[in-house]
This record gives sequence, structure tokens and C-alpha cells, in this order.
Amino acid sequence: MDPVIIVGAGPVGLTLALALARQEVPSVVLDEGPGKDEPRLARTVVLREETAALLERLTGASLAGAGVHWAGWRSMRRKQVTHRITFDDGDPAPLHLAQHVLTDALRTALAGERLVRVVVDSRLDGVEQEPSGVTAHTRGPKGTWWRGSYLVGCDGPRSTVRKLLDIRFPGRTAVERHAVAALRTELPWADEALLHRTPPWRTSGPSAGEITGRPLPDGVWRLDWLLPPGKDLVTPELLVARVRETLAGWSGGTLPAYELLDTGVHTVHHRLARRWRAGRVFLAGDAAHLLGALGTQGLDEGLRDADNLAWKLSLAWHHGPHEALLDSYQAERRTVVAARLRAADQILPTLRGGPGIRAYVPGATRAHDALLTDGHLGRGQLGAPGAYAGSPLAPRPLEGEVPVDTPPGVQVTDVRVTAEDGTFVRLRDRLGRGALLVLLIAPGTGVWERRHWVGAGIMPRLAAAVTALPSPAELLVAESYPGAAAHTVLLIRPDGHLVTALSGVRPADLYAAAEATVGGAVEAATEAEARAGAK
Repeated sequence: MDPVIIVGAGPVGLTLALALARQEVPSVVLDEGPGKDEPRLARTVVLREETAALLERLTGASLAGAGVHWAGWRSMRRKQVTHRITFDDGDPAPLHLAQHVLTDALRTALAGERLVRVVVDSRLDGVEQEPSGVTAHTRGPKGTWWRGSYLVGCDGPRSTVRKLLDIRFPGRTAVERHAVAALRTELPWADEALLHRTPPWRTSGPSAGEITGRPLPDGVWRLDWLLPPGKDLVTPELLVARVRETLAGWSGGTLPAYELLDTGVHTVHHRLARRWRAGRVFLAGDAAHLLGALGTQGLDEGLRDADNLAWKLSLAWHHGPHEALLDSYQAERRTVVAARLRAADQILPTLRGGPGIRAYVPGATRAHDALLTDGHLGRGQLGAPGAYAGSPLAPRPLEGEVPVDTPPGVQVTDVRVTAEDGTFVRLRDRLGRGALLVLLIAPGTGVWERRHWVGAGIMPRLAAAVTALPSPAELLVAESYPGAAAHTVLLIRPDGHLVTALSGVRPADLYAAAEATVGGAVEAATEAEARAGAK
């Protein structure tokens, strides 16, 4: 079968290529550029814990040394600290790193990957589809025709793929603008990110009422100043003035030594493609959505697009058409991103508007700071990862279903598990292999070797049920899982989202849930409706 064509060699496209390769699906990555990103310390990304773990699993390298897990977060208003968080194992910090460092790590991992071919200096200018595949044409020194099974446009906000398919990309332009500087200096707080609203010192030029400071490795900081509405030019002199007064303000009036490394202007747009799938062509990342106001991280969502799409393309590539499964990519991911955009658009006027009567409402300022903190840290209404509870892949209500601390459709908690070969691994390490995961909660199994319990109790019956599932699955065992009683059986998707939890071994329920997860139940219902309509 032909490889998957991936248009765009940014973090989303490279992540998708690696994720497909881990599931034995070949791909061709069409890179418009020369194959190397320009180092820009003023262009950084903030990744949630689960997304950073996904990248580390795919690259086989730790990203912690390339970025910073913040020690804490503080929100300030004028001279007062209004909110403070200290991160620990129970409340892990996000990872902050330069985007070119992330891209380099992905390119390094791809360099030794036999199933991925990266073709540089190749700009897409044509796409043709037929029932059996996709043909793409590129121009440039290596211009040629490429044949693929599917094509995924990961080619950014000005996506050529989206334009060739005539897919609309409505939304709001220039929702926010920020002046950005990356500099090396020493601040009073080490490794803590902060959001400072209405700083007490006098700003130069138009008032900038919000500053964000986020540490990077080697004493480097990224500072963002929210700019007033409009298109006023941010001159080098104005930016340097803001750097100097901000550093002096945070250091008690004395300007500390600093080295200015990079600058820029970051403009936030909110847009959402009308369709994310057109036949055998898909959109992902900035080609499908733009978001970023109030601290929301567009790249983090783009990487989740790749994780969601990879296992679905893998099943279709290896086992033939799974139309309902492929359709669910748009249904799940577009719904989640649309909800985040709606939340930001509804809350933005409240947070950015004039004080009005809100200035007299007790606690309003703290509530606003808490909302902004949630957005920056990837939690709460503005930042938490979306759930797929309303997915078309969700199974019907099952007789044996029981609640656990993870609701259906939400990312599972990482716990230690025993794999089929008897080794102890983390649950996250078994994700992204194209197989469903069936996790049995069996207290005491961590004490004894697997050979002592693999043939005892309910294990043989459960193993037989897993073997009979309509899609490849791996059986794992854990001592415990939050909120789960002994002998609870969890069914988990390859991207780590919980399908259901069952009380004990229930082969019929487990089969029904697995069939729904790979789209079989949806396709069967569709065929039944078509037959009924024909009569």
C-alpha cells in the first residue's frame, strides 16, 4: 500500500510521521524549506505533561534538559501577588522550550527512521484524489508527482492543502498582539513563571497592562507584553524601553545586567477550518485551527491532532477502510478546539475590557487572574485538554460499566503496569502502538512474578476475551488505578483516552466497546439505516 503523504515539516507534521512509523505505517514528508529551522528563542512552546510525554515516547529522548519545567507560577497585580502555585509530582509543571529545539529533536529521531522519507525544497501545488488513493504534485528542484494512500496537510496557517481543497477558514484576525523578547538575565525569582497585570511603574508609549515572564534554560527568559488594539509599529527603541523598565520594576528599581537575544511581535488569530477531512485528505495543526489568546497553546493542540489521527490512519492502512473511524477525527478534534475557541471568545471581553462595574465587584480581579492562570498552565475552562465523551466512537451504555476517577473520553492516569512479557512499564509507554489496551486492576500482582498468576483466577477468561476482540489489543495488569476496585477492566484507546471501565470480565461488553471504538458499530448502524431506507 502507498505511504501517507504529510505536507509540512513543522512539529505537527514530524510528530505525525513518527507516530505513524511507530505503528508500521510509511510516510513521505514534503518539506517546503531546506530541512533546518532558524533558531529563534523568542518563539517558544508550552507543552502539557501528557503532550511532552508523547514527544519523549516518539523521539526516545528526554526533553526536560532542552526546556524548563517551571518550579512555580505566580500572578501579580500591581505590587501584590494574587495567586501562587508550586508544582510537584501531584501537580506537574508544563514544559517550556524553544520551538526550534523541539523540531530538531523530532528531525533527529526521524533521521534513523526507515519508514519515513523527508523531502526538502518541495512545495505542494496540486492534489488529486480517487477512491484508491491520493496524488500530490510538488514544484521546485525536486518537483515531481507523489502517490499516497492518504494525505495530511500540516502546512500551517496559510495551508496550501486547505486552499487546494477550497475549505473555508473563518474566524477572527489579530485577536491579540504581544511584543516579545528573549533575554538572558537574573530575576528575583528563579525558574518561576509569572503573569503581572497592571504593573505599578510607568510604561513608555501606549499603556501595556499585562506582562508574562517564562523561564528557559541557561538563564534565558521569554517576556511578552500585551499590546493595545491596533497596528501601531513596535519599534526597537520602544521594545528596549519596555525591557529596561520591566526588569528594573521587578528588581526594585535597579536595572540588572541583561543580554537581549531575540525579539518579535506575536499576533494571535482565532480561526477554525470548516472541514478537517475531505475524502482521503485531512488537515491538522495550524492548517486546521488557530488559537492562542489567554495563554492557550496552539501547538499543544496540534500535537494532539497528530496523536488522534495517527492510530486511526494506522488501522485503516493495515486493515482496510474504516470510514466511521476516520470521520471521528474531525468530530472529536474539531469539537474540542471549537469549545476552547468559544470559551476564549466569551471570556476575552471580560478580561480585556474596561473596569466598569467589575471594579466594584468583590473578588472579580482574583477570578480574572485565576482564569488567565488556567489558560497559561493548560487547565480549567481555558486550558484543560478536551474530552471525547460525545465522540461517535463512544460505546452505547453497557450493563457492566462502572465509574472510575477518569471519566470516559478523558486521558487516562499514568500508572505502573505489568506487560505481557512480565516486565514492569508505565502505562503511557504502551500507547501509540496501534493496539487497544485492556487493563486489569489486580492488587497483589506486583508482588509475584507473572508466571504465578497469569493462568490463575480470571486471567485465562480475560485473555481469551482480549484475543477475540475485533481489533488488535494488548492485555496489561496493574496493582491499582485511581477510583477502580479490584478486578475492574479498563478499555483504553491507542491515544490514551478511556473508552470504558467494566466490573470484572464481561466478554460481550468488552467486545461491544472495542467494536464501537474502531467505528464498527457506527458503520453497522449506518448500513442498517441505508437498508431500511432502501425498503
